[in-house]
Parts: sequence; structure tokens; C-alpha cells
Amino acid sequence: MAYQIDRYNNTPITVVEDGTVDQTTDLKFIGKNYAGYGEIQNENFLYLLENFSSANAPPKAISGQIWYDSGSSKLKFYDGTKFRTTGGAEVSATAPTGLTVGDFWWDTANEQLYALGSAGYVLVGPQGTAGNITQMLTVQVRDVLAVNHNIMIAYSENNPIYTVSADSFEIDSTDQENAIPGFTHVKQGLTLVNTDYQTGETSTAHRYWGTAANADRLGGEPAANYLLAGTANFAGVAAFTDDGFTLGDGIDLKVFIENDNQVVIQNAVGNNNLIKVRMNNQTGSAVTSVLFKSTGMHPAASSSFDLGETTLKWRTVYADTFNGYATSSGSLSPDSGVTNYSPSINAGVNTVALRDGSGDITANFFRGTATKASYADLAEKYTTESEYSVGTVVAVCEHEEHEMALATPASVVAGVISEKPAYLMNADADGQAIALKGRVPVRVIGPVRKGEKVFVAQDGLASVEGQGDLVGVALESNSEVSEKLIECFLKV
Repeated sequence: MAYQIDRYNNTPITVVEDGTVDQTTDLKFIGKNYAGYGEIQNENFLYLLENFSSANAPPKAISGQIWYDSGSSKLKFYDGTKFRTTGGAEVSATAPTGLTVGDFWWDTANEQLYALGSAGYVLVGPQGTAGNITQMLTVQVRDVLAVNHNIMIAYSENNPIYTVSADSFEIDSTDQENAIPGFTHVKQGLTLVNTDYQTGETSTAHRYWGTAANADRLGGEPAANYLLAGTANFAGVAAFTDDGFTLGDGIDLKVFIENDNQVVIQNAVGNNNLIKVRMNNQTGSAVTSVLFKSTGMHPAASSSFDLGETTLKWRTVYADTFNGYATSSGSLSPDSGVTNYSPSINAGVNTVALRDGSGDITANFFRGTATKASYADLAEKYTTESEYSVGTVVAVCEHEEHEMALATPASVVAGVISEKPAYLMNADADGQAIALKGRVPVRVIGPVRKGEKVFVAQDGLASVEGQGDLVGVALESNSEVSEKLIECFLKV
């Protein structure tokens, strides 16, 4: 009489026929009157004792199963989807998935600890990465009169950027532990690093960026020295009407405003209307690169200057005609010349197909003749009762909601779950790829020799001694008794 094996919650997991060994899980279930059950039973106890100790996860885990990961020396449990660490933190260079709120993750790339919150991972610390301090620190600093002051210092990658203080004082820098790099004095309010406490000028490129309502100094000059437009004279500020101004003994250059808001720079002498843009080249010599003529903008010498550069490009150039050689193009025109086709590695409409990083070309349909395929079976998509593993033998399902189920000796074989179909029919349909013809790996239990026929045994497995329909012919030999994948030529 067959044994029905139930889980602790009374859910059936498998049925073990008399005289057989069931391998649904990582432990083997022994049927009634099975000869030589002692070794299998003892091995089951050993697997439980060592918690399936291995560097690789048990392949047939069920929820609640414990596994000792000998590769990372951690005890893990299966939550129905993945193995999770029972204690400590998940350790990886990228954020792990499948954790629950409150679980920890140690980021090995930046050596930081995160906790999973309801909205995502929250940094626990440290705030700096790879040993660097990047945060606001509250510190106590002693002045030259031996008085302590509590201030805040903003650090970025171990470097102090600015201080925040309620009062002003001179730092006692004779004690290196009391000194702050880049600061001799701390002023009331915010003080940038490397700022002269008398002039308020910063010797480095550190700046406050944003809009200020007022300022005490400009370019180091006190506000009392500012020259205002309302009180300006020609010695300080030059202001011109729309008539503008001229340069040169013969009024060669004229700058003025036209039509109330258009700035005009004009060469007012001669018929050439030439304006040169001159600058120093890498050797310090004066070079003219651009000429503005009445006929347009031109280079000063043919084939000598560039328009834009690798790191400083024009966004879009519009022209009726481009004469020259282009090293790349954002789109191509078809024979009709009406629509421009953009290059793409995806199967988009009105695009030119490009190879991706693997050298592959993607398209929705290929119209033409294919002379060969990379794989070896003809398959079609069918819905299944469960997600079956590669090599599982299936038959037509009796239930209306699915098309395929595990093959049994009493069923008519339809095919085998395909690994890599050479041709897949109904590729966009729901379900799994079922190999109908060709050579595929098949889940076989018991020894098998090359050239032997394999038949349906039980629960989607095939065997030389199976009592069901013919599945195929073995293309390799294997003496193992346990289940394995055997390359077979299908005969369904």
C-alpha cells in the first residue's frame, strides 16, 4: 500500500509507492518493502544532523528547511522563495532582495550597515564610506585664552569645509589635537575653510553658492567703497545710450543697440565687413580662428579649426545640406528619403537594427531563410499545473484550468519541459515550453545505457523500467540510481 507523506500542516507533499524511493525533497522517502532501505534511512539522519552542509544550496528545498552554508559558514533557512541567513546581517556588495522589515544588510562595497524599513533600506552607519567622515560633527575647541567653545564642523571626505559657532575666537593651534586644518579663527556664524579672518577672503575655491540678501564686502572691498550707478561718474562706471560706442582711429568697430533690444557689433569700414576672433594657442602665439563676414561665419584657415570638441559639443545643428564625412549618425533615411530611422539594439518600429554588447540582433519578426539553429528541439508553449523543472515528462491535464500535468504510467505522453528550444511555437503565450521533437535532457531515475528506450515511470520521471508510454531513446549512459538529466532523442 502506498504511503501518503504529509507536511506538519497536514498538506500532502507526495505519495510513495511500494518498493520505490521518492526524491521529491532533499530527503528520500522509502516505500513499503523497499530492499536496502537502511543506507538511505541512515543518510537521511546524517543530512538532518549536518543541516545539509554544503557550499551549494539544497536543490529541492521546502519552506522551513535549514541549510548550513559551508561556503560562508552561516546557518540559513528557506522561506519558500530563497534561503535567508538566520542571524547577523546579509552580506553583499549590492542590496539584497527578499528581506523583511528590520533585517540588516552589510554593504561590503562601502563597509556600511543598513536596516530595511517600510520604504526601503535606511543607513545605520557609518555616514562616511571607506573610513571617510562626511557629516556634521559637534566638537569642543579651546581658544588661546584656554576657554572651551562648542561648535559644529561640516566634514566632507575627512576634510573640514565650514564651521558654525555662536561666538568668535582664535583657536589654540599649539595643541595638534585641538587644531582644525584650514582654520586659525572661528567667526560668529558660518566660516569657510581657508578664510582670512580679517578680510573675509577665502584663498581656495570654497564658496557659498546661492542668493544672499546683503554682503559686507565685494572682492575684499568694504561696502562703504562701492560705486553705485546713481552716483557714478565716467572714471568709475561707463554707461552708454543705444547709440553705443566705437573703437579705432577710423571708427572701425561700432557697438550699438538696434530695434531697442538687439546688440549689433559692426565693422563700419570697408566692404568686407570682417570681424576676427583672436586668441592665444597652446604655445602662447596669437591665432585667429573664426571670421565673421557679410557672407557668414567662416574659419580663418581651411581645414585648420574644429567646431566644438569631444567634451564640449553643440546640442543640435540645423542645416539644409551637410557636405563632408560623418563618423556617426543619429538616424538614417530609407530609400524613399521621407522618414529618418534611428539606430537601436531593441525591436522598435522605424529603427535600424544594431548588434548589442553580445553581438546579437533583436527583431519582432525575421522574414527570410534560416540555415541553422543553435539548439536541438521543436517546442510549443502550454500552461502547466506548476512550474516544472527542465526534463520533466508531461501529459495532457485532466483539469480545465491547465493544459499539461506530470506524466504518469496511465497517461499519454505529450512531451518534455524544454531547456533551450531551437524553435518555439506560440512564444508569446502563457505557460512553459514543451519539447515535442528533437533531442532534450530528460529526468531519468535508475541506471540507463546509451541506446536504451526510456518510458514514463512516475511524477514526470522516466526510466528504463517505466510502465508508461515511450518517451525516447537515451543518447548517453549513466549508472547512478538517483534522478539525473539524460540527453534523449524524443519518440513521443
